Amino acid sequence: MTNFLFSCEHATCTVPEAYREYFQGSEEALTSNEGWEPGALNLSQAFAMRFRTPLVHGNVTRLLIDLEKDGDERWSRFSEKIPESMRLRIVDRHERVYRQQLRQRIAEDLRRYESVVHVMVHTDPNHGGRVSLVTPEKSVLGESLAGQWGANLRAGDVDARCVCVADTGAFAMALARENDPARYAQIRLEVSQNFFLEGKPLRWETIKKILLDALEQVAGKGL
Repeated sequence: MTNFLFSCEHATCTVPEAYREYFQGSEEALTSNEGWEPGALNLSQAFAMRFRTPLVHGNVTRLLIDLEKDGDERWSRFSEKIPESMRLRIVDRHERVYRQQLRQRIAEDLRRYESVVHVMVHTDPNHGGRVSLVTPEKSVLGESLAGQWGANLRAGDVDARCVCVADTGAFAMALARENDPARYAQIRLEVSQNFFLEGKPLRWETIKKILLDALEQVAGKGL
């Protein structure tokens, strides 16, 4: 039996009060795609509800710390000005907690199920009207599932692309290396923000339902 797990790193543009002084006058950057991914949390919540599984998501803006990245790349032009002692607290309270939650969920699911499908939910400011299903190299299970999901989406007249890449991000690649690719399938879902922000080429609720139904069809085949 296969279980589905959903995560969302860039769910919000929230800045905890302790760090707000470093973002004064930068509200426009925070609420732009630089600070978060509009629609990503809404979409990931819909997946979690449909598949009846808890959602793991970030709780701060990526301009404070980018949960996908490692080292100096985690810090933005704003957060790099924060003293190192405070940045260590940010790592402990946000990055470490998020990553531990996700790793614990994966480990628990692999104990209980034959395989785990981990969908990392993102929205993309580029490629208007497109849906991309990105898998890491040598992910046989992930590529197979993404291919089926993509085919279902294209059958619904959605511009869906399946892409296999060498690097899906520091944390995502770490998870891929840590887990058996025959049992752990990682798919990075990237949905054009045009759907959410402009309702083009389809209304947000419409594309959301298509995405959910298409993945449910794959799950119904008994992976």
